[in-house]
Formats: sequence, C-alpha cells, structure tokens
Amino acid sequence: MAYSFLSSLLFLVLLISATNAQSTPTLSIRKDPKTSQFYTTIQMGSNLVAINAVIDLGGPFLWFACNDYVSNTYAPIPCGSTKCEFAKGLGCVGCNLPPRPGCTNDTCGAFPYNPFMDMLVSQGFAEDTFYIKDRVSLPDYSFSCMDKDFLEGLASGATGMLGLARTNISFHKQVVSRFNLPDKFSLCLPSSGIGKLSVGPSVFPGSLQTTPLIINPVGTYPIFETGEPSDEYFIDVRSIRVDGKPLSVKNSYFSIDENGVGGTKISTIRNFTALHTNIYKPFTRAYLKAASNMKIKSIAAVPPFRACFSSDSISRTPAGPSAPAIDLVLPGKDVYWRINGANSLVEIDQKTTCLAFVDGGSDPRTSIVIGAHQLEENLLEFDLVSSQLSFSSSLLVQNSSCSRL
Repeated sequence: MAYSFLSSLLFLVLLISATNAQSTPTLSIRKDPKTSQFYTTIQMGSNLVAINAVIDLGGPFLWFACNDYVSNTYAPIPCGSTKCEFAKGLGCVGCNLPPRPGCTNDTCGAFPYNPFMDMLVSQGFAEDTFYIKDRVSLPDYSFSCMDKDFLEGLASGATGMLGLARTNISFHKQVVSRFNLPDKFSLCLPSSGIGKLSVGPSVFPGSLQTTPLIINPVGTYPIFETGEPSDEYFIDVRSIRVDGKPLSVKNSYFSIDENGVGGTKISTIRNFTALHTNIYKPFTRAYLKAASNMKIKSIAAVPPFRACFSSDSISRTPAGPSAPAIDLVLPGKDVYWRINGANSLVEIDQKTTCLAFVDGGSDPRTSIVIGAHQLEENLLEFDLVSSQLSFSSSLLVQNSSCSRL
C-alpha cells in the first residue's frame, strides 16, 4: 500500500511539472542576419495582426507602428486614469486627424524610444489583446503606438520593440499578473535557429550559476523620473580575467557611484560588449598576449574592433573557436561568467576574426555594457522575486544550444 501511495505521489509530481512546462508562456526568438538584432513575432488585436518586435531587455514596454493597425478591440488609455498612472504615463496627448489607433484625443502620454535612432517620440498608451502562440491571450494588454516614420535601424520587417525591463507594463510583468505566475523570465538568444523567451518557473534541466541583480539608484533610460531607480538589469562584476589572469583596473570602474555612473549592465540591443576605455585598453593588451601564447596570429584591426586575428591561425572546436577564456568575476566563492571563443570572437570574413568587444569611451554612463553577441547561446534566468540572475555560460560547451532547450 505504501509503495502504491509513493508511486501515485511521484506520478502526480511529474504530471504537475509537465503541465507547468507546457503552460509556461513562451515566445520564439530569431536573429536578423543583417543587423544581428533579436526579434520575436507576436499577434495583436481582433485581426491577429502579426508584429515583428525587437527584444529590448531594458525597454519599459511594447511599442509598434500603428499607422495601418486595425482592431475592433483597440482602446486608448485615457489620461488621468488609474491605468495611465499604473503605466507611468506623462501628460495628455491629442490628434487633429481622424481617430485611429495611435491618433486619439485625451490619451495617456507615452514616449516610446527607438535606440537605433536615439529618438524619443510623443505618442499615447493603449490596450488591446496580445496573443502568444496556441492562441493564448492577454486581454487589455498595455502598449504604446509609434509612427512608422521612426522605425529606422530596426531589423528588416520589424515594426516595434518588446520591452522586458522592471516596469509595471513590461511583457513579463503583464504575463505574470495575468496568469498568476512568479515574476521570473528566461531568455536564450540563438546564434542560429530559434531561441526562447519564457515567463514563469524555470524549465531548464541543467545547472546554472547565480548572482544578485543589483539596482542602479539612478534611472538609466533616456526618460525617467527624478529619484526613481533604473529599470534596467545590472550585475556586480568585480573584475575581469583573461586566460585566468586578472586585469589591473581600478575597482571604482566596476562599482556604481551615487550618480548612477559605472557598473555593469546587460543589453540585448547593443551588438557587442562595450568597456570603459580604461578597462578596454588593458583588456585588449591582455587578450593579444594570451592569443599570441596560443599561436594565434594578430593582423590589422578592423574598426570598431582593435584586436583582430588571422582566421587560419585559430583552431575550431564543436563549441566554437579555441581562444583565451574571459571571465567576468562575480560576488561569491568561485562565481564567474565565462566567455568562450564563440562569444568572445566574431568572424569578419573568411580571413579575419576579431575580438568582439568595443571601446565604450572615456566617460560612459555605464562602465560595462554586456552586448548580445556575448549573450548568444547563453541561458539567462531573471528572477525578480529574489532579485537574482541565473546563467549557464555557453550552452555549446555543454553540447546544447538555445534551439535544443
């Protein structure tokens, strides 16, 4: 009888786990070959309009061009309303043209931002039904319209951006509220094939390292309220090692000061990791030396990169190029984010491969911005309940990939 009870209990646990895995809201992610941006396809409104939206980890909300958008369930959010306050709308916007999505009066003010144009645009908040795959729907999903004249720089075919920041109306926040899930999401950007953006409990069977997500006390988005902390994601990188040897860099560059300057941010819209000049120079020197020790031949630099190599001198492995390991050292005993050859190098052409890091300047707002190339084939799990980031480092080293999760 005891054996039967235990067997039934085990079956129930497995059934619940399988059900949770199947019901986890998930979006597919693809890489645009021309811009190297990562985007997902969603459906909106009564007509299930398909929208390609670039993934923006630091973006506060979904926005897309509404010029040709038609939906019977579209509704502007009135200025002064509770929903406007919840979305942190700013002021009231109107429109002198015939009413349509993106052109209404007395509408909660929004300022969608196109980072590729570095442009904020005055628009309005609205709501409509958001569809995930298999017709899973989120009614009354809050977003902002955008004018199609401000889509320059986005991946081919993309007409919007999907924000994942720590805001009330980011994608994951609206999903967890709708489905009563813990405030967690995971992101896996593919180098090829299809990646995943999942909301809710983890379904990854492997082991991950964990580090705290820290709060920058000062806003870092182009528009923010004075006194409000940043909604973007920062981690506490303490130092950088190249081939096991720490760089000689002042600790102050890695910390965030009282003005919100410094620290390490994770970004999906910057192609390559940018380092403060005073980190980048010793980092590049150390990498060139370590590469030389591996008989990797240096050649003329190709801007914006300053360290490039002959591709013929780099050996290949199933997990990518064999190259000096880069470690982002984090708090805790032996905790670090390892960046291997597939993420540290980028192929320019058949003859040239470069170190995929760029100089972020001598006075950047953030000392280190980890870019999308370094995130490829790395599983990241953002747990906003415990304010922790769990990460896999390269799945390729584990004989896996984002497409096979």
